[in-house]
Amino acid sequence: MPTDAIQCKPLEVAVGDKGIERAIKHLKRKMAAEGILRELKRRRHYMKPSVKRRKKASEAARRRRKRSKMDMVA
Repeated sequence: MPTDAIQCKPLEVAVGDKGIERAIKHLKRKMAAEGILRELKRRRHYMKPSVKRRKKASEAARRRRKRSKMDMVA
């Protein structure tokens, strides 16, 4: 039975000998890769339904381009 709840796995970054600054940079990179920052920006403001549809279509096109680029490399 599908639910609307989002399953989230925690992002973990080990702080080693290289220091906290390196760990913060690594965490930001992981967050960008997971799409967390994009999601935060998206939720920050109300979007009209027509704008939401256009945005959804452009995001799908972006994913398709990314997927086709990855297929060409592999």
